[in-house]
Amino acid sequence: MHLNTLQPAPGSKKQSKRLGRGIGSGKGKTCGKGHKGQKARAGGYHKVGFEGGQMPLQRRIPKSGFRSKQSLYREEIYLSDLNKLEATTIDFATLLAEGVIRFNTKDVKVIGSGEITRAITIRGIAVSAGARKAIEAAKGKIEA
Repeated sequence: MHLNTLQPAPGSKKQSKRLGRGIGSGKGKTCGKGHKGQKARAGGYHKVGFEGGQMPLQRRIPKSGFRSKQSLYREEIYLSDLNKLEATTIDFATLLAEGVIRFNTKDVKVIGSGEITRAITIRGIAVSAGARKAIEAAKGKIEA
């Protein structure tokens, strides 16, 4: 093999159709653009989604909802969930090991839903005001 014998594989380089080169070329006169109209003009085109003045699809359809990206990494757990755990000291690692929270969770907060019947110690987890009262009423502690 020599550098002067290198060439592209047959069929890999297709020659472009030459427009406006007479009737015999197959793309003469109007160059495949038909007669008149916006699409036939030089530089005449419209923005994406434009429907000729008709209300575009993206504006016709009703908009609803929003889901914060933070909700993917944040979780709320209930007092009733903590009641099911056997550990007396509960922190982020405990919740992860017990399968109470997902592996990609970054923030956890204890919500005062359900009841707590035993004394537990919560370490390094956010706690709502109602949950704080319930935990302290059950002789539990909350450490920052």
